[in-house]
Amino acid sequence: MEHITNHNIEQEIPCAVTLGNFDGLHEGHRTLISTAKKYAEEMGMRSVVFTFNPHPMFFFKNRELNKLIMSRPEKLYAVEKLGVDVFVEYPFEEIASMSPEDFAIELLFKKLNAKVIVVGDNYRFGSKAKGDPALLKKLGEEYGVKVIVESDVYLEGNIVSSTRVRECLVNRDVPMANRLLTEPYFMIGTVVKGKELGRQFGFPTVNLVADEDKLFPPNGVYATRVEIKGKLYSGITNVGINPTVNGTFKIVETFIFDFNEFIYGEEIKISFFKWIRNEKKFNGVEELMAEIAKNTAEVKEYFKTDDFKYWENKGY
Repeated sequence: MEHITNHNIEQEIPCAVTLGNFDGLHEGHRTLISTAKKYAEEMGMRSVVFTFNPHPMFFFKNRELNKLIMSRPEKLYAVEKLGVDVFVEYPFEEIASMSPEDFAIELLFKKLNAKVIVVGDNYRFGSKAKGDPALLKKLGEEYGVKVIVESDVYLEGNIVSSTRVRECLVNRDVPMANRLLTEPYFMIGTVVKGKELGRQFGFPTVNLVADEDKLFPPNGVYATRVEIKGKLYSGITNVGINPTVNGTFKIVETFIFDFNEFIYGEEIKISFFKWIRNEKKFNGVEELMAEIAKNTAEVKEYFKTDDFKYWENKGY
């Protein structure tokens, strides 16, 4: 997959392009991408996902208070898995004040060589978000570009959106977040060395450094699966500061079942399936270890349920 992170987006081969922020790549996003890919395959064009860096949310709002479902590397990973030909992360500062007409004509029609454009019916573009699908269709007719407007996707009577996914994660409703995303919420990061206290007590863990712009689920314990060097393992993950051992900064710490290798420096993927309990401070390490044993048994029971089997059958 070609990955473009600057303004040099020129394409010789005509493109079928879908536009959006694509945070989380939920079911609605995947519908847009699927449509663009279909037209690209049928018409001998390249499929393009066109988004922005930084996310417009960071440009207009407080970065510390607004986080992403997917970090940039995670989004790149997910888009590539979908079989897209070109992934554009266009510098948002360069188009923030651009008129909708210039954005569509100069960037999409002329530079990117777009012949098909796919957007959602709530898509807005250009300075002050003045552009909408109706304008895009009008400009497309003038320049010979087919514009397809996809309707919103609904699940259980409500629109599938990145905002709804964030709300589910914040409220610990991981199963619903995963249904909206069509795959488990995940983190990709590098394993770093921790205090190794778990190893001393029979629960060796791996510590993950995740992207600072990423939305973490609330501090607590979760049933997870871990992908290491292409192989999947079941595990239990604590998101938090480890107050029992006087932790002071957020970490993602996972006890991987039936795994005892040192993998410092390795990049791993952790997928979340179910919230188990909130983070809490225990009266000493022995009480903490007893709780971990109890939670581990609960997680192992979860991995026998039909809810998990659904995801396991999909390769997670």
